[in-house]
Amino acid sequence: MSVSDPLGDLLTRIRNAQHRRLPKVTSPASNLRTNVLEVLRKEGYIRGFSQTEVEGFTELEIELKYHEGEPVIREIKRVSKPGRRVYSKIKDLHRPYNGLGIAVLSTPRGVMSDNEARAANVGGEVLCQVF
Repeated sequence: MSVSDPLGDLLTRIRNAQHRRLPKVTSPASNLRTNVLEVLRKEGYIRGFSQTEVEGFTELEIELKYHEGEPVIREIKRVSKPGRRVYSKIKDLHRPYNGLGIAVLSTPRGVMSDNEARAANVGGEVLCQVF
């Protein structure tokens, strides 16, 4: 099945699985999804992820993280959508929830969090915000 917004699909799967308090969720694999999950793992929002081969297709198995029974990710939302791309210079990029959350950016140097982008002094497309 073709998905018009693969990153939006990934974020929705994570959101729905955490609402149901599931320990793991699967998603079709792609380079963008893998890079975004790597940023979420580095920032401590998920435990980890692995790639598995299922019936000829590669899938990502994502281990969700909970603290005292509550999901670590309180809110995860798509910023730049297929119909409206959102780009930001690094000096114009605001801090989600006054620095308590992160924004995930796609930059010329790869997918990174807003803190990494500030350190590298590079802007790009704002993919999503996580709190």
